[in-house]
Amino acid sequence: MRLQGPAQRLTIFIGESDHHHHHSLCSEIVQRAQQAGLAGCSVFRGIEGFGASRTLHTTHVLSLSDDLPIAIVIVDAAERIRAFLPELDELITEGLVIVDDVEVVRYVGRPPSAEEAKP
Repeated sequence: MRLQGPAQRLTIFIGESDHHHHHSLCSEIVQRAQQAGLAGCSVFRGIEGFGASRTLHTTHVLSLSDDLPIAIVIVDAAERIRAFLPELDELITEGLVIVDDVEVVRYVGRPPSAEEAKP
């Protein structure tokens, strides 16, 4: 896949303990993004943060949290990002979803390994 120039970044902020039908919500979103053929998806685990509930979640020793903030970032063409948004309507019950315009300067992938290429 080649991606360069104007694109959109979809960022999804959820909690590490969020689930969808007894599965990790984070994993479910990544799996659906892959199935949708999006250009790529990365997950970032935060060390501290709070959301609408105003409850602070942190990795500090005295207050270890099992619900740290997670950011899932997907960059692709605007039409592909917009087509994926209805998937999130079904999945996200708490969290924040943002879309912003970006410019892709360089996107270089590597060919799939023999193991990854298997159907």
